[in-house]
Amino acid sequence: GADWVVPGAYFAFVWQDRIAGLIVGAGLIFALLAMLQFRTAKTTISPVAPDKASALVVSGLYRITRNPMYVALATILLGWGLYLGNLIALLGVPLFTAYITQFQIRPEERALEAKFGDAYLRYKDEVRRWL
Repeated sequence: GADWVVPGAYFAFVWQDRIAGLIVGAGLIFALLAMLQFRTAKTTISPVAPDKASALVVSGLYRITRNPMYVALATILLGWGLYLGNLIALLGVPLFTAYITQFQIRPEERALEAKFGDAYLRYKDEVRRWL
């Protein structure tokens, strides 16, 4: 689709596929570790039901970012855009982060604030939303 929108927006560099693969791999590992932390805490990983959370996970990756699963998705998109070697495909990363912040993360934050109160507010003050 990116080629159709802006033909010729390609780039290439040495080891492009390898670097892209490493970035995608890092994103996958980050996502798996974040999901494992939720499973260990016996809480939902469903992004559409934050009110069903049974525990506030604030350790491990969640000390670095409040949203490691979304960071992982953005990282995977970055790797995919690099693999494709298309500038338009790379625009998916900031578009994704803007969209997910507005329509997923902010509503999740409101639900978690309502559920966990001051504990979540302290966590928000201590840990960044992204990185």
